[in-house]
Amino acid sequence: MQQLHRISVEEFKRSEKLNIRVVLDNVRSMNNVGSVFRTSDAFLIDRLYLCGITPRPPHREIQKTALGATESVDWTYFPQTVQALEELRKEDYTIYAVEQTTDSIMLNEFKPAKEEKIAVIMGNEVEGVSQSALELCDKVVEIPQFGTKHSLNVSTSCAIVLWQIVSSVKY
Repeated sequence: MQQLHRISVEEFKRSEKLNIRVVLDNVRSMNNVGSVFRTSDAFLIDRLYLCGITPRPPHREIQKTALGATESVDWTYFPQTVQALEELRKEDYTIYAVEQTTDSIMLNEFKPAKEEKIAVIMGNEVEGVSQSALELCDKVVEIPQFGTKHSLNVSTSCAIVLWQIVSSVKY
């Protein structure tokens, strides 16, 4: 562990987090939720907001992919995604949905400011980000795709987007 420079859960809790929060808007898969916890741990994300039908820890199926990250990453549950977005707005977060829309910014063109407080909304595996949540977003970010499917797993999308943001604001 020392050679890999891994920190303990206690050290993670004391670490200065990035001003990034992730909102899961009615994500149904416990595996996806666990993966987002794990990715959030990897990138020192400040907090996860689990909304609507999104499963919450503790649960064995979440733990399978989280591998303990539910212990390190802080999270809050909101019955409605709109409630989470209203709280983020009060705390001066810029809210970005990850979705395919006519006005979306391609991820490779997305350059957040280093001091910006960022919230990223990831949507349901089938329906995407809800319309009520989209209406409260400041902007929409899209991952460029070139194949026939034009969709990625929500946890994969989250990891890609978070890396783009973290690499922009940290390096």
